[in-house]
Amino acid sequence: MKTNVNRRAFLGSVSLGLCGSAFIGSEVSLADSHSAPSRDSLRFCLNLGTIRNYNLPITEEFKVAKEAGYRSVEIWFDRLADYAKDGDVAFSKSKLVELKKYLDGEGIQVEGGIGFATWIMNEPEKRSAGLEELKRQSEALATLGAPCIACPAAGPWNEKIEGISVIAERFAAALETCAEFGVRALLELWGPSPTLSRLSDCLAICAETGRADAGLLLDAYHLYRGGNSYEGLNLVAGSAMPIFHMNDYPGTPEREKLNDSDRVFPGDGICPLRSILATLAKNGFNGALSLELFNPNYAKEMSALEQAKTGLAKMRALFE
Repeated sequence: MKTNVNRRAFLGSVSLGLCGSAFIGSEVSLADSHSAPSRDSLRFCLNLGTIRNYNLPITEEFKVAKEAGYRSVEIWFDRLADYAKDGDVAFSKSKLVELKKYLDGEGIQVEGGIGFATWIMNEPEKRSAGLEELKRQSEALATLGAPCIACPAAGPWNEKIEGISVIAERFAAALETCAEFGVRALLELWGPSPTLSRLSDCLAICAETGRADAGLLLDAYHLYRGGNSYEGLNLVAGSAMPIFHMNDYPGTPEREKLNDSDRVFPGDGICPLRSILATLAKNGFNGALSLELFNPNYAKEMSALEQAKTGLAKMRALFE
């Protein structure tokens, strides 16, 4: 069903509330100097892109996630298509229903899907094709019981799409397309993107859609890579952000030269993650903290299971 989000709450600031029982899931404690709660709980998630380098079938990725201790995952649509493709049909309904039964049996929730539909592009035909792709992806997610889908600025990788109102109109179309299947489109901030690298722009775009279900998908690394201040997170109500991507980054190379492959385990870099988590809790975040790494060295040094377990342990350590 369509998610209702109070627009005033979305644009609210630090007055949204104190750090209370904002998280759900297995219990952990958070010790931080920024008035963090003494005891909260949350849901840890594994973005399956973290273990892509191992080239496992998606069902094996699910097994790794469960054995490592995660209760939810974010899937990638190319891997889902590898499992569910039937002839020219990317996502066979019968295969998806079968996969849903498997997930239910294993106690794994799919939080959302990661793909690169071209909903934002200037060319009408490419934009239309992007919306059709979002439609197929959202229908697949609905079958799996997943509530969200990522909407990055895919397609114009090095091209800046001009105009907040222009992008907002296109994102509103993406929201409407996904909402037909009860899936919530999340505007994803990408640090290197010339279009969606600034939190202020993403906030304005969501507000400009005029839709209460507009939401954000933010990432610790991408916020830094885009030159954003983490203080801007005080403006993001928890209801506007169902998922937050967890990772860290080193002090070198300099910010503008960082790549996805430079990401490191949470707590192993210079990102002020404890402060970020305290801000999220204060603003009522009750979604998933999703580990997303693309560091090729980890695949050389450890197994997929070891990497997943290490990432979970590193995230939990931030709450000790």
